[in-house]
Amino acid sequence: MRTICFYFQVHQPYRLKPYRFFDIGDDHHYWDDFSNRSIMRKVAQKCYLPMNALLLEMIHKYNGAFKVSFSMSGVYLDQLEAYAPDVLESFQKLVATGHCELLNETYAHTLAALKSKDEFQSMVKKHQEKIKKLFNGYQPKVFRNTELIYSDQIGAMVAEMGFEAILTEGAKHVLGWKSPNYVYCNSIDPKLKVLLKNFQLSDDIAFRFGNKGWEDYPLTTDKFVKWINDVPEDEETINLFMDYETFGEHQWAETGIFEFMKALPEAVFSKTNFTFSTPSEVAAKIPPVGKIHVPIPISWADEERDLTAWLGNDLQDEAFDRLFEMEELVKSIDDDDIQRDWTYLQTSDHFYYMCTKFFSDGDIHAYFSPYESPYEAFINYMNVLSDFMIRVKEKISEKKASQLN
Repeated sequence: MRTICFYFQVHQPYRLKPYRFFDIGDDHHYWDDFSNRSIMRKVAQKCYLPMNALLLEMIHKYNGAFKVSFSMSGVYLDQLEAYAPDVLESFQKLVATGHCELLNETYAHTLAALKSKDEFQSMVKKHQEKIKKLFNGYQPKVFRNTELIYSDQIGAMVAEMGFEAILTEGAKHVLGWKSPNYVYCNSIDPKLKVLLKNFQLSDDIAFRFGNKGWEDYPLTTDKFVKWINDVPEDEETINLFMDYETFGEHQWAETGIFEFMKALPEAVFSKTNFTFSTPSEVAAKIPPVGKIHVPIPISWADEERDLTAWLGNDLQDEAFDRLFEMEELVKSIDDDDIQRDWTYLQTSDHFYYMCTKFFSDGDIHAYFSPYESPYEAFINYMNVLSDFMIRVKEKISEKKASQLN
C-alpha cells in the first residue's frame, strides 16, 4: 500500500482586546469581538467556504477515492457557531460524505499536556463532546495534540484515553537517518501508532507555493507528482499536514493554490501508484516499522521543531506558570463565564505572540501576531490575567461565605 494522507488543522483563537492596567478590576470582558468576527468572516470568504466546496466536489468526482481529514479546535468551533454557521454547515456536509475524517484535539488549543494531565484530559473530553454534538454523534479515533506537540509521555497519555493513533512532526533530530514515510509506534505504549508529517513536501505547499524566489517555483502538479514518485518504493505513506488557512489566506487564490489542489488527485491517480487515505485508515492498514523515541517534546514550529515558539523565554514562562497556578481554584468554581475565560486564556496563540525569536522565524511570528511586539503581547495578557485572578478569588470567597451560611 502506497498512500497520501492529507490532514488540515483548522483553528482561530479568541483574540484579546487591548486591555490596560486601569481596566483591571473594572472590565471583565476580555475578548475583541469585532476583530474575532471580522477575521472569521474574512477567512471564511477567502478559504473555508471555497475550499470546502472544492473538497466536496473532489470527493464526489472520485467517488470517495480522494479523502481528507481535519482537526478543528473547540475555540474555532465556538466561533463558527457564533460568526459563521454557513462554514459549519459546509464542514458538516463534508463529514457526511464518509470520506472526511475528524480528529480529536484539546478544546482550547491548549499546552496543558506539558503541565497538567487532569486539565489535558478534561480538554480532550470537552472536545470529544463538541464534535459529537456538532457532527451527528461522530467519534474520532485519532488524536492530534496542539501544535503537533508530542513526546513519549504525551503519547502514553493519549493511548491511555483509547486513541488508535497520534499525529506529530517528522522532526529531523528525532528521525536521524529514518524516514517520516512509515508508520511508527509509541515507545511506552506500542498500541498507539504514530504518524509523522513529511515536512518537506507539506511545506512545499503550505509555505513555499507562492514564493517567487523559491528555486522550484512555480509548483505544478506534474512537478509534485514527480517528487512523490521519487520516494523509495518501500516507503508507504506520505503525510501532508498543514494549516487549512494555507488555501486562500496564507497562499492567496491568485497563486493558483486552488487550481493546484483541484488537479492533484487526477495527477496522482493517473501517474503514480499512490492512493489517498485518512489517518485512521493509515493506522489500521500499515503496520508500524518500530518504536519512535521522543523523550523531549517536539512540535511543528520553526527550525528547531521544539517548544520555544510558545515556552522558553521569561515572558512566556511567567504567563504560562501564572495561568496554571489557578487550575485547582478554577476547577472548584461552578461559573460559566469563569470556565469560558479559563478555556480561552489557555489557547497557545497567546504565548506564541510573546515569542522573542528574530531572523527568519521571527518574521513568521510577527506575521501571525496582532501586537507590535512580544512585550506588548505579554503586558496585555498579564493585565487580563490579573483581572481574571481577582474574579477567581472573589468567587472562592463567595463560595466559602455561602458554605458558612
